[in-house]
Amino acid sequence: MTQAAKLRELMRRPGIIKTVGAHDALSAKLIEEAGFDAIWASGFGISASLKCIPDGSFLTMTEQLEVTKNIVEAVRIPVIADCDTGFGNALNVMRTVQDYEKAGIAGICIEDNVFPKRCSFYAGVRRELVSIDEHAGKVRAAKSAQASPDFVVIARTEALIAGWGQEEALRRAEAYAGAGADAVLIHSKSPTFDELRAVARQWSGRVPLVVVPTIFGAVTAEELERHGFKFVIFANQVIRTAIKAMHDTLGVLKRENRAEAVSDRMVTLQEVYDLVGVTKMEEDERKFLPVGTEKITAIIPAAGFEKQLLPLIQDKPKCLLDIKGKTILERQVAALNEVNIKDIAVVRGYQKEKIAFPNLRYYDNDRYEDTGELTSILCAEQELKGRCLLLYSDIIFETGILLKLLKSSADITIVVDLAWADQRKLPRPHFKPDLVLLDNPPATGYRFVPPDGPNRLVKIGQHLDPERAHGEFIGLAMLSERGADQFKSAYKSRAKDPEAPFHEAPSLTKASLTDMLQDLVDRGHDVSCLTIYKGWMEVDTFEDYQQAWADLKK
Repeated sequence: MTQAAKLRELMRRPGIIKTVGAHDALSAKLIEEAGFDAIWASGFGISASLKCIPDGSFLTMTEQLEVTKNIVEAVRIPVIADCDTGFGNALNVMRTVQDYEKAGIAGICIEDNVFPKRCSFYAGVRRELVSIDEHAGKVRAAKSAQASPDFVVIARTEALIAGWGQEEALRRAEAYAGAGADAVLIHSKSPTFDELRAVARQWSGRVPLVVVPTIFGAVTAEELERHGFKFVIFANQVIRTAIKAMHDTLGVLKRENRAEAVSDRMVTLQEVYDLVGVTKMEEDERKFLPVGTEKITAIIPAAGFEKQLLPLIQDKPKCLLDIKGKTILERQVAALNEVNIKDIAVVRGYQKEKIAFPNLRYYDNDRYEDTGELTSILCAEQELKGRCLLLYSDIIFETGILLKLLKSSADITIVVDLAWADQRKLPRPHFKPDLVLLDNPPATGYRFVPPDGPNRLVKIGQHLDPERAHGEFIGLAMLSERGADQFKSAYKSRAKDPEAPFHEAPSLTKASLTDMLQDLVDRGHDVSCLTIYKGWMEVDTFEDYQQAWADLKK
């Protein structure tokens, strides 16, 4: 059904049609979500918001139509366009109807002001109207130009605004109805409803009446309906209240000089994302873009405190340890950006105020001393949607590892280093690697070719027999949208008893990511293992830090 047909259906049904003025696509979307019947593409609002100029025929038809087209594309309810005087004479009106109808607009309203028009409420402005015959000719021209019989033409008279009296207003309204107008708008600037109530009482009922109660704002839609009005247009309340909200917000920001001062006045970013269709965009990206080009969110749990790194982390979290001029976190962000991962969330805890990089999103785990990294990851639960990368905050790695990981089509993929066999006999105090058993391990020996086929996780944790382990989990994992759902579902199932023992952890609260991965395997979910041979390092001890300084070239 076309928008014009929807508007015709509204005109046939009982009840007044509640219409609200929009000045852009965003305000129109909000009007639709609020449950109103139709939208008035306000000339007053578009002039103010688009160019910050008076409503005085300064915008061209092209400028006004472009904004109105954006409004139509953003909503599903009918849009009625305020077309002032029709942008010229009767021939210009015909072009206006053709272009507006092609754009999917349900109807237009043209008024009997002379060109250039002036807003009805501008005080002290000289008010002139065209002759009845001239405006009736515009109405006939508009109706002759429309392609669909459903397209609605509203004729507006400013006779009351000009002070020409009720009799003249009714005479003009009847003439415009006789010329074919589908509805008539009789405008008034009386401070009460009395003037229009009297006009409505004398109206023949030939076509529906439209009212814009801007000045006499106390009257209700129900009262207007009782007096015979079919449309009520709340024409400029949205932009006026928006201006006040912006003015007040800017005043607070200027006074307080901090963004948090206006947080109680704002909607969340997620509400904005939902309003403008980010969720739908993400769904389409996952459906239609090739693997590796869709949006990926990286979550870096960086909340913990490792006393074995004192005094290096006396005044900073581990992720901010400097290695040859760059912190670990800076190196991670650079690697992520290099493979076009720009959505990065960091979970802070110990010395959290020190982590304040721009363009990152932050979540805080203030219980970091009593919780494990799994709890930190779930502090950013709202980020666990779509494709997600989980990344320990103490590892440095070659970008090539990320490129390989991005190619994985599995729901859950972890990176496993097969060089563990070279490392397991080295004496390293405080070293507690996350060991891995694979279902398809490589052959043993000095030289080997990693298996081509998929490798699935069998066991993971710090309590595995080092002699039997096939590799080491490096702290890098990828979840697909389905994998993220599996991850959250398994966590929520365990969260019913958060203090019960959980694999190698004394409780879910103190669990690591590896405990969750093992739980997923035990539940029957496949966890794919991307095998590598070296190309990374972690900074978990003072010796690791020294080694990083020695090995990294820059």
